[in-house]
Order: sequence, then structure tokens, then C-alpha cells
Amino acid sequence: MQQLSEQILNSVITKRPAISHKATFGKVLLVGGNQNYGGAIIMSALACVNAGAGLVTCACAKENLTALHSVVAEAMFVNFFDKVALANACCNNDVIVIGPGLGTDERAYEIFLTVMANCQEKQTLIIDGSAVTLLATYPALLSKIQAQNVIYTPHQMEWQRLSGIEISKQDSWQLNQAACDRLNAWVVLKKHHTQIYHPKNQCYELPIGGPYMATGGMGDTLAGILAAIIAQFNSPLFDKINAAVYLHSAVAQELSLTNYVVLPTKLSTYLPVFMHKICFNH
Repeated sequence: MQQLSEQILNSVITKRPAISHKATFGKVLLVGGNQNYGGAIIMSALACVNAGAGLVTCACAKENLTALHSVVAEAMFVNFFDKVALANACCNNDVIVIGPGLGTDERAYEIFLTVMANCQEKQTLIIDGSAVTLLATYPALLSKIQAQNVIYTPHQMEWQRLSGIEISKQDSWQLNQAACDRLNAWVVLKKHHTQIYHPKNQCYELPIGGPYMATGGMGDTLAGILAAIIAQFNSPLFDKINAAVYLHSAVAQELSLTNYVVLPTKLSTYLPVFMHKICFNH
């Protein structure tokens, strides 16, 4: 198990080219946010926009539209019950995140199927939150995944459901790595000192972060940051995943110096300042 360091940020987060436009920095689709958990998809969108993704679209319940545009005016909207609109959105983005606030009911299942049917091999697919639980509940869904690059971002209970590894045994990186290899995917296991499992036995541990991050929505925020970093930078996917995870906790750690609790929304709004320091103060 290798330890991540701040160096990963310096190697991935670079100055923007002078000749560029919004599409230069990637297109991201975020799928989730049912009528009860709209905050999850809004926090993912806020993080994704502030971490630098060029174009961000939220596919969520229509009840969230006003709140979404009030908090993240930069994000676009698709009603995730409109199968045609959702299918088109899936085809027109570089990175797809599914799960934040999606839920696990029958309608969530149908949304998952629509996304999987229209996700393409060339895209990167991030499976978070409710979508991880859906896969654990309906393992046949694994065969529906077409994207070549798949990243799971479970917390420990979600990982227990998906991998079959009890939380008490998740300290074994060997067991986690074996499950990661079976899934043929990357796994970001969210825990105290989050661990990142890459295919082919490459494991990394995050040495930073703390209890000031234990607030609802922190994982949704990580999903948004991860999508933005992958969408806009040209580094290998391997490095971009590591950088996004480190960035998330590094911002929180800096804010914790003056904040007892670091709210996910505050973390997101500080991202442009922190990323500027990485580019221009080194």
C-alpha cells in the first residue's frame, strides 16, 4: 500500500491553455437526485463546476430544477424520467456519474438501465452511492455496463454489499484488491484514510483528512470533483483518480484550520482558490 502525497496535485492540475473554450475542459453528466435527495446531486454539481469541468448537466427529478439553478446556475438540467432526453445526454458527455441521491426503488432501477444502455465504451463511468447498492442488489446489472473505464466510489457499507467483504475485514488490502480485480474497475473506498484500488495490484492510501469531513454530502462532493478532474485534464486516468481524491481531502484539511466542521458546499466553493494556488504558487 503506497501513500499519496501533494505531488500528485502538482503533476495533474496544470495551467489552462490560453486558447481554449468550455468544451476543452470536458462534459460531465451527473445522474441522481430523486425528489427526496435533491441535495446530493446539487452538491455533486457544485463540486464539479467549481473543480473546473467545462459543461455540467444534471439528470434528476424535475422537483429539483429550481433549487439546482438557484445554487449552481452554471449547470444544465435533464428530467431523468424522460428516457429520450436522458439517453441523448448519456451519448453527449465524456464522463457520467450515476448514484448521488438516485435512490434504490423501481424507478431508480429503470433510470440505471437507461444510462447503462446508452453509456459508451469510450466514456468514463463513475458509480456512486445508490447506484452501488443497486448493483449489489441486482448483480445481473454488472453485465449491462459498457464503459471501459469504470470507477466505484463506495463507503464501507456499500462496499460490503457490493464486494461481500464485511466492514470488519476491509482493513485487508488483499481482499479489497481481489474484489476490485473481479469487478475489473477502479475502487475508491471511502473511509478513515480512504484507499484507492487500481487494477493490477496498485493500491494507494490517503494520509490526510479527518472527522471534520463527516457530514452528509461529502461523498457526493467527491464524485463531482472526480468527474471534473477526469474530464478536463490529460494525465493518465490512474493519476487523475489519485489527484481528485487527494484534492478533496486537501481542501477540507486546509479549511479545517479555521472550521470545526467543513461543509461540503463550502469545500466546493473554495476549490477554485485552492487549485489556483497549486498552479501558481509552486
